[in-house]
Order: sequence, then structure tokens, then C-alpha cells
Amino acid sequence: MAVPKNALKKWEKVRAFALGLPEAGEEFPWGETVAKVNKKVFVFLGVDDGSYPLGITVKLKDESAHAHALTCPGAEPAGYGLGKSGWVSIPLEAKGAPAAELLCDWVEESYRTIAPKRLTAELDGR
Repeated sequence: MAVPKNALKKWEKVRAFALGLPEAGEEFPWGETVAKVNKKVFVFLGVDDGSYPLGITVKLKDESAHAHALTCPGAEPAGYGLGKSGWVSIPLEAKGAPAAELLCDWVEESYRTIAPKRLTAELDGR
């Protein structure tokens, strides 16, 4: 099944944004794309080969951002017990899916939750 172009564009923007954060790197555990900082995942980007619907999973500690993310079509607390600690899975293909800008805000929040203080300070200095 082909990935809808608008969802793929969003996914590419979010991936590029995530990898542009201080000391962020990309890895491929479990055949998925993830962005890590300090050896810790801050965004799960899933797969972009069309084998699964396109989506991202981010850690949102801010209650209003977390609640907002959960109102997106098809969004849900992440599996494997990650939902309990604030991780939210957000599909990108659903009608009414969030815009890339909002997704990038959430990726940045997730990064700030996981990155060491010196890197969030570097981000603030940009």
C-alpha cells in the first residue's frame, strides 16, 4: 500500500527537524527509524515503507500537550507500557492529522524531556 504523499511529507519534515536538534542521531532498532539523544530515544518514527501506517511516537510531559496529542484522529497512549510515562503515538495518515509544525513542537518537547540539560540550553541559545 502506498503512503499518502502529504503524510510522507510531514514524516520527512518531522524526521529532518528531529535530526537537526543538538547531538541527535538516527538509529534503526527493530527495523524502525528512531531519533536518539544521549543514547536515548526521543521520537519513534516507525517505518516509511508503507508496511505500517505512517506515524510518530513522542514523550509529552506537559499535560496540555499530552491531552491535545490524544485528541488527534487515531492517537493513543503508546504500547509496551510506554503510555504510562507520557508516550503518545500519533498517526500521520488519518484525516485531520496534525500539521508538521505542531508535530515538530511535540518532537522538541519530547527531546527536551530526554536530552541532558546542556543540550536543552544549547537549543535555547539558538
